[in-house]
Amino acid sequence: MEKIRRYDLDWLRVLVFALLIFYHVGMYFVPWQWHIKYENPVDWLTYPMYFINQWRLPILFVISGMGTAFALGYRTSGQFIRERFYRLLIPLLFGMLVIVPPQVFFERKVSGAYEGSYIDFLLGPAFTNSVYPEGNISWHHLWFLPYLLVFSVILVPVFIRMRNHNRWKTVLEHKLSESPLHLLWFLLPLYLYEILLEPIFGITHNLVWDWFNFVNCLTLFFFGFVLIQIREVFWVTAQKIRKQMLVAAIISFLVLLTIRILGKDSLLIHLTEGFFKVFNMWAWIIVIFGYASQYLNRNVSWLSYANQAVYPFYILHQTVTVILGYYLLKVHLPFMIEFLILILGTFVISWFVFEFVIRRVSWLWPLFGVKRPVIYKSGREKLRQTSLQKA
Repeated sequence: MEKIRRYDLDWLRVLVFALLIFYHVGMYFVPWQWHIKYENPVDWLTYPMYFINQWRLPILFVISGMGTAFALGYRTSGQFIRERFYRLLIPLLFGMLVIVPPQVFFERKVSGAYEGSYIDFLLGPAFTNSVYPEGNISWHHLWFLPYLLVFSVILVPVFIRMRNHNRWKTVLEHKLSESPLHLLWFLLPLYLYEILLEPIFGITHNLVWDWFNFVNCLTLFFFGFVLIQIREVFWVTAQKIRKQMLVAAIISFLVLLTIRILGKDSLLIHLTEGFFKVFNMWAWIIVIFGYASQYLNRNVSWLSYANQAVYPFYILHQTVTVILGYYLLKVHLPFMIEFLILILGTFVISWFVFEFVIRRVSWLWPLFGVKRPVIYKSGREKLRQTSLQKA
């Protein structure tokens, strides 16, 4: 693959992960189940949360598939797999042993299931002998990492073969050149998963018994690899239909919301809701790529810094939110004040740890997935930012 930097993908990765912080703060307030909850759930917040939830994780898996195509373009399959284990498995294990346990601890404290100290909690048998929710060992929000690692291992032979036999690219480029609406054919497997698997396999994030979520995310990851291979044809196609798809995405979301509020459980409702769910998701992904390609494919001075911060922020942020939320439960503040404290507190504390701890302690880099570290200038503790490319 020709080495071309897509700054719009850097922008999207930064923005979508930033949105993840807003989403997890929102989980503290909405009536949905989460680790700790605001004392008076905010019902209206479920609507923007539901909207974001339709496409935030799917587009991350598509972007990850695109990044995989770039990473695999300059490595052998063995080099790629080793790099994936280094970038994904090490932060995952570190996160499960160090970053996630405080979340489980404060969840147990809030529910009344545990009254002891944090040290006793870590040394207790439930932490080492059993997995969450019965025990205390978990990957919580880091579930994205083991899924991405498994997807990479499973699909690397397929990707290598597709890279070496590229007639399929010519066919796909021709189809999209004929009509941008051929992008909608990507909906077919997603719709089949939705109507056949989703009713049977609820989303668990446990990797073992999570078949709907697993194959759905695996397919989106695969789509990302496919779409980045056809390069400008995809970006031009997304730009060309972004306005029409924006209208379709808004309408489909309103229909989906209406079905969720008014629809009764039946086979017809299931088939209809499933269609609008996957169409809405895919439409927003095309819209986002289309507008990002048009307006965000440009570099700014701080984009490299933000791109480097994304992975550490992702690892840290939910633990920070849960700890802040636990102590805010004791002071009974109004919704908007607590919301602002959680948003600003999560951003500021995560940034402080990244800037003043992670970047300055070299042995922490692999634990937080920092691929290419910063370099200190002698005599003045200024930093020269080097480009970080996360596959």
